[in-house]
Amino acid sequence: MLENSLGELDSEYLEFLKNDNSYFPDKDNLLNAFKTLPLEKTKYILFGQDPYPRYESAIGYAFIDGKVKSIFSENGLSKEVNRATSLRNFIKMALYCDGALKDDFSKEAVASIDKRAYITNITQLRENFEKNGVLLLNTALIFTNKEDSKKHIKAWKGFVNRFLEELRDFKIELILFGNFAKDVEKYQSTNFYKKHIMMHPYNISFITEPKAHNLFAPMKLLIK
Repeated sequence: MLENSLGELDSEYLEFLKNDNSYFPDKDNLLNAFKTLPLEKTKYILFGQDPYPRYESAIGYAFIDGKVKSIFSENGLSKEVNRATSLRNFIKMALYCDGALKDDFSKEAVASIDKRAYITNITQLRENFEKNGVLLLNTALIFTNKEDSKKHIKAWKGFVNRFLEELRDFKIELILFGNFAKDVEKYQSTNFYKKHIMMHPYNISFITEPKAHNLFAPMKLLIK
């Protein structure tokens, strides 16, 4: 399936992927999401837009920031999580679903939580996504610079379309955030899928977003 999908890439772009060293994640890591979640266990595809614009952060999984080591600190969330707005709001949403947070989402409120039952690092969060069958995929699998992001998204469109066509009989559902969802919905292949569309986690109101709670609360993504 991946070979068929990669075959949809433009030949010049494919040569760029084979020979260029300026993009990240590099060619050894850009398909990492497919290495750790078997097809038969995949229930959802969560689409991000493109990798984090930092070499150490972009590790081949949408939404998983490789620069984040610890999730929590004595003062609440770690500095790395607080700097990643979408990730910060997503974790607060998960804490809200568990009842650990109520109406107060301050760092003091997070600091006061008994965290013994919770995961401690970003790798465990990725593993919990995968235990729930969530494939963490970007629509552009590489990043070079902000100016070229749209070019890469366009270049990978054929790959994404073909990949979703290949998977059409597997009853996999799509998770789409914010305005970006409108672009993904234009892909003809997404007509075959049930879609979970909600606001982007970048918005602070995502923390109390009912659609997010309905989907993610049963997953218990922060529980060890």
